[in-house]
Amino acid sequence: MFQTFYPTQEVQSTYDIPFEELYKAGYRGVIFDIDNTLVPHGAPADERAIALFERLRAAGFQTMLLSNNKEPRVKGFANQVGSAYIYKADKPKRIGYQRAMQQMQTTADTTLFVGDQLFTDVWGANLTGIRTFLVAPIHPKEEIQIVLKRYLEKIVLHFYHKQQREK
Repeated sequence: MFQTFYPTQEVQSTYDIPFEELYKAGYRGVIFDIDNTLVPHGAPADERAIALFERLRAAGFQTMLLSNNKEPRVKGFANQVGSAYIYKADKPKRIGYQRAMQQMQTTADTTLFVGDQLFTDVWGANLTGIRTFLVAPIHPKEEIQIVLKRYLEKIVLHFYHKQQREK
């Protein structure tokens, strides 16, 4: 019933994902959400985020920031971490994910997506056929429309976790 919203994998943090292993498995591009995925909502890039992008480049990955935010927020963060970006991406529509893959010269089979929201991040990546990682939000402070979506996400995650236990 809710499978279209289910992530391929759920991890506590972006910083726990074994990117080097995924590169060995054939993945070449990583698309990231920013707020509450890499840093708290509205925060600048921190040392951990900058180090992650350096590590990804050293491994051979292409990276892309895909955000529904306006350009000043996304461009500023992208400059700090040294990544390409797409702002006002209109997630969950496929077009932003497709543009990201086109710019990184990857395919759905060689691209990963990392985000903290089911109804924008994960759903859009799933619709595009990209492997998804759902991460726990970094900080509880969020915009009101996101807080409201979190209640619905809890319902979907209940069924996702139930399915995972039954496997």
